[in-house]
Amino acid sequence: MSGQADLAPAQSASTSRSRATRSAFARFGPPMLVVVLTIALWELVIQILDVPSYIWSSPTQIVETIQERFPDLMGHAAVTLTETLVGFGFAVFFGLAFGLLLHFSVMARRSLYPILIASQSIPTVVLAPVFVLVLGFGLWPKVSVVALFCFFPIVVGTIDGLTSVDREYIRMMLTLDASRMGIFRRVEFPSALPQIFTGMRVGATYAAIGAVFGEWAGSQSGLGWQMLQAKGRLDTALVFADIVFITVMALSLFGIVSLVERLTIPWARKGGVT
Repeated sequence: MSGQADLAPAQSASTSRSRATRSAFARFGPPMLVVVLTIALWELVIQILDVPSYIWSSPTQIVETIQERFPDLMGHAAVTLTETLVGFGFAVFFGLAFGLLLHFSVMARRSLYPILIASQSIPTVVLAPVFVLVLGFGLWPKVSVVALFCFFPIVVGTIDGLTSVDREYIRMMLTLDASRMGIFRRVEFPSALPQIFTGMRVGATYAAIGAVFGEWAGSQSGLGWQMLQAKGRLDTALVFADIVFITVMALSLFGIVSLVERLTIPWARKGGVT
């Protein structure tokens, strides 16, 4: 009897691990398979057609370049990562603040929200050289570009989340004589968090791209700057190596935001909100 009792928890743990493995494979297996097949086909086409490396590099050449230039790539990646994180942090702070302002002030929403929407017709990329002229070649022009890239989805997510709260919850709070801030803290903000995090995840995917655009406009280091230098030398493999680092950076930031979301509002995913 004692042996059977000890065996039951072990079987339960094994079943849970097996179920988690199947779930992870079902979620990540198909996209990983597509990536592997794409890389294999890419390598095969380059080898069969004997494409020159300065026109289009093979995955093998890209991996070799990453191995040979790894310290240099890491140094430039650190610069781009700093610009990305600082710019994204500013976007989150000001995006939330602006969204709350529009939520609490009807006058601000009527006067500023249409301007916010209209401002998206101006490509952020064209503003990058202006920031360089005004702020110089240091950190802040790139931070400004990243913040602008990420600002809009965070604001929209905040506004949509706060305005889509179930009105029955608010009526219930009013019957309990809750104050305006009490309703916001206990009902509106918690209910809006899933959509706020959605806006943050969208912004996270843009952040590294914004940093690269800022470096293209004017910089002395960073992955975007290195890409320009490599393009001038027809070093296509190094360009692709920079793209790999930028992609990893964007996916990592997306993953961090998703992890923070899971830790902050686990009830949202369990309840199927997001």
